[in-house]
Amino acid sequence: EYAQKFQALLSLQPNIITNDRLKRPNFPGDYKTPEQRIPKLEELDGKDWETCMTMNETWGYKSYANNWKSTETLIRNLIDIASKGGNYLLNVGPKADGTIPEESIQRLDEIGKWMKINGEAIYGTKGSPLEPLSWGRCTRNEQKGNTILYLSVFDWPLEGKLLVPGLTKEIISAKILGSKRALKTSIDNNGLTMALPEKAPNLLATVIKVKVKGRIVK
Repeated sequence: EYAQKFQALLSLQPNIITNDRLKRPNFPGDYKTPEQRIPKLEELDGKDWETCMTMNETWGYKSYANNWKSTETLIRNLIDIASKGGNYLLNVGPKADGTIPEESIQRLDEIGKWMKINGEAIYGTKGSPLEPLSWGRCTRNEQKGNTILYLSVFDWPLEGKLLVPGLTKEIISAKILGSKRALKTSIDNNGLTMALPEKAPNLLATVIKVKVKGRIVK
């Protein structure tokens, strides 16, 4: 009943953007908002979407709720969502006096430090044009007819070589964000292989920026 009343008001200004939380499935809205979960690729149907998620167990502050998501989980959630073309709506629940919990401040600060170096792998990017990667995620951008891939590596290869299966286009450049040193690359029928340092520069997620000649269409 309430949703129908609101829907009537929206008819006065049809350009207002709504999501599917008005009332599922009667009012699908302009975009989808899955709660507390990241959809699988096969669930996506081309419609815009964002995951709404808490940093802790609940939306509002509760003194007894201590199941905080780690900074690693939050950053990797952000990358996973961006790689699928979505947005991360991350909730911060203030205390009764309006202050932000210290646990939230700490995690937001750590996310900010990661974003300061790797933000271009998130902001303004599109979903991955590659098949799912076993070691991490990919986002992309386009620049003057070429494709920039941002490869976020979660599981650093022990042997020092990273394979990007199926990527056989000419590589213009490859480097780790935060470093000016070029990475050695080679291409064969299996895809692109890059020689990496022995240890991951960032244990949360190390991002490799690969500039590929031409466009990559999935």
